[in-house]
Amino acid sequence: MRSLALVCTLAAMMAAAPAIAGEYDADNSAKNARDRGDQSVTPADQGGTAADRELAANIRKAIVDDDALSMNAHNVKVITKDGVVTLRGPVKNAAEKSSVAAKAQKIAGVKRVDNQLEIEKN
Repeated sequence: MRSLALVCTLAAMMAAAPAIAGEYDADNSAKNARDRGDQSVTPADQGGTAADRELAANIRKAIVDDDALSMNAHNVKVITKDGVVTLRGPVKNAAEKSSVAAKAQKIAGVKRVDNQLEIEKN
């Protein structure tokens, strides 16, 4: 009897899922189209050298260690290749955008920071 109730509950939840998903219709079409081009740096472009991986890890640590930054700022993409750092993703405001870029620039070995962070639209 208990398993029948569980099956009924799961069936009801699955039936309601499309309606719930419709309330939060995410559309990343424009961003996906932008990232298909050769001009955009994506995480797949991360350099494979130990130096690039270490740079990315050190920048990530500096960002995550700053409790004043938002969750989005903590989760920005950090892509390094040959000492050039590309930052991508949403941040809360212009101050966060500048702060994240400054943290990346301070890490030893960084040649240049390409700040592609986007300020969230409220």
